[in-house]
Amino acid sequence: MRLLLVEDDCMLGESMVASLQRHGYTVDWLQRGGGVDALLNTESFTAIILDLTLPDTDGLHVLRKIRRKHSDIPVMILTARDDIDDRVKGLDGGADDYMIKPFALEELLARLRVMIRRISGYADTTMSCHGVTLSMATGEVDMEGAPIRLTPNEFKLLSTLMAHAGRVMSKDQLQQALHGMDEGISPNAIEVHIHNLRKKTGGTLIQNIRGVGYIIEK
Repeated sequence: MRLLLVEDDCMLGESMVASLQRHGYTVDWLQRGGGVDALLNTESFTAIILDLTLPDTDGLHVLRKIRRKHSDIPVMILTARDDIDDRVKGLDGGADDYMIKPFALEELLARLRVMIRRISGYADTTMSCHGVTLSMATGEVDMEGAPIRLTPNEFKLLSTLMAHAGRVMSKDQLQQALHGMDEGISPNAIEVHIHNLRKKTGGTLIQNIRGVGYIIEK
């Protein structure tokens, strides 16, 4: 699962990136709102965490631009603005959720899981496809009740494919989901992870659409 964090506070941003990565998310971090639109035109994200008080523009303006061009991506506002009028403007402007700083990490993670499962079509934080069950809340995976041990990158890759079940994911999209904008990753990394996942899940869960990408059928 790949998140875009838009937050100008360096200490908070660094802390959030580290915390979210420890919980299995890939995080790209922008400190200004002006680069969000261009980034969304070329990169794919599962959700956005957006501050409202940015050095170059108002976060509500950024939110409106996101909704005009990228209507389906979940957006959580995370801000120190606690006035009821700001909350109403944020939610009416297209935010899926609104949290006030300071916040508890556990609540932020829970609210992220709610947004992600909503767009993925799951009723809770557990995703199941063809006998394989994955829990975003606990990080556990099992196949027909037997636990499967995955590396952090394997878990990220499997959760991304399961969240988009029925949709072909290109190698570039999967690379972004694992590593964000880090360009120092081997282009063969995805094939290695897919190979290992197939061995651990029985070999038929993840299908290769030659020349296009990979898919888990619904």
